[in-house]
Amino acid sequence: MMTATVADLYARHDPLTDPGGLAALFDPLPSDPAALRAIASGLIVHVAWASRYGIPPDTLMPRETQAVAERLRLIQSVTAGPLAEARPAARRSFGTCRDYALMLCSMLRHRAIPARVRCGFATYFEAAVPYEDHWICEYWSTAAQRWLRADAQLDALHRRHLGIGFDSANLPDGTFLSANEAWREMRRGAIAAEAFGHGTEGSGLWFLRVNVHRDLLALAHQQTSAWDSWRCATEASKTLDAAALAAVDDLAQAADTAARDADGVAALMAIAPAIQTPPWRL
Repeated sequence: MMTATVADLYARHDPLTDPGGLAALFDPLPSDPAALRAIASGLIVHVAWASRYGIPPDTLMPRETQAVAERLRLIQSVTAGPLAEARPAARRSFGTCRDYALMLCSMLRHRAIPARVRCGFATYFEAAVPYEDHWICEYWSTAAQRWLRADAQLDALHRRHLGIGFDSANLPDGTFLSANEAWREMRRGAIAAEAFGHGTEGSGLWFLRVNVHRDLLALAHQQTSAWDSWRCATEASKTLDAAALAAVDDLAQAADTAARDADGVAALMAIAPAIQTPPWRL
């Protein structure tokens, strides 16, 4: 059972999910999470998949995470009209998995459905590592009395290309691991650290640490942070000694607790300011 405190925390907007002056665009939308997931998936094209949609390679495709209010303004400037109306790929906005998750989270919160963005690793992409760096949206199901996970990136093209048959609005257990879950599986020896990463750009213990921090901060309503600059990590910062491992153990436990109860959320909010800066920024 989720406490009222946790429900209230994740049912209200934060700076990135707040639709601002364009909130009225959400009013006609359904309240069913599966339907909202489908609508969100039709508003964005992932920059790494653009060629599969027939987008010319010289098209300007910014990949920086945008606040939902800004993305809605961009969407309306390209194709004004109801969000539920299908848009061809060339008329969508460009982004990454985190942008899909933020959009769905915003839509759900507009309906007072508790929702939050999670950072972790997915198993269903054709990637250089079995567990690929990914962001999804988690929402509270009153019927199931638990958090369900939805991936708004998985539109018809993704599902067809990847051979996905499961429900994108209720990801089966094991298809996505939040970063704290991934860390726990690695630490108990169930999955090798090298199985987790971002394509060929980074993998292993140090990248797991990156996502543990990003997931914990996302739970604290900070879906972007200096940890997003992981491509700038120095070689020295990629080495984790015993003290560093123990520190990540504590953070992973804090994220796990915060995902479940109000006291954990309070502790998380207290921790967040102290973990903003990655070692390569010190």
